[in-house]
Amino acid sequence: MIKINIPGRYNLELKNIIFDYNGTLAVDGIISDYIKNMLIKLSDSLDVYILTADTYGTVRTQCKDLPISIKTFSEGNSTEFKKAFIEKLSCENSIAVGNGLNDVEMLKKAALSIAVIGNEGCASQAIISSHITCKNISDVFDVILKKDRVKATLRD
Repeated sequence: MIKINIPGRYNLELKNIIFDYNGTLAVDGIISDYIKNMLIKLSDSLDVYILTADTYGTVRTQCKDLPISIKTFSEGNSTEFKKAFIEKLSCENSIAVGNGLNDVEMLKKAALSIAVIGNEGCASQAIISSHITCKNISDVFDVILKKDRVKATLRD
């Protein structure tokens, strides 16, 4: 669990982190060794989930042996799948990270939501619907693991 006190606002007790895959963690279906190592590090404190339509068919191979849960869905229902997943898991204890239009409802539901611009860009609605926007996935890991950054960004 990660606990973050946001002065003048609220306290977060985070148990889960939910990532979109392509455009957020992966570029063209591939994730770097750095990202794999950071997912392992996050798994020490949080339950890590990846939600994906797996456009490139690579998620299971790329994430083999990582301490994460992968949930795939068919294309065409991604927005609703992601929203329902976070609602079932626990919105108030979850971080959501994404970049696409199909991530917006999940981002709106999360206790802490982070939009990632990255190599693919980011849907403007994802930025508007998030608590924090980062320029790349490396910054997302830093914001979460160096939790005073969340406090500094969101404090009253």
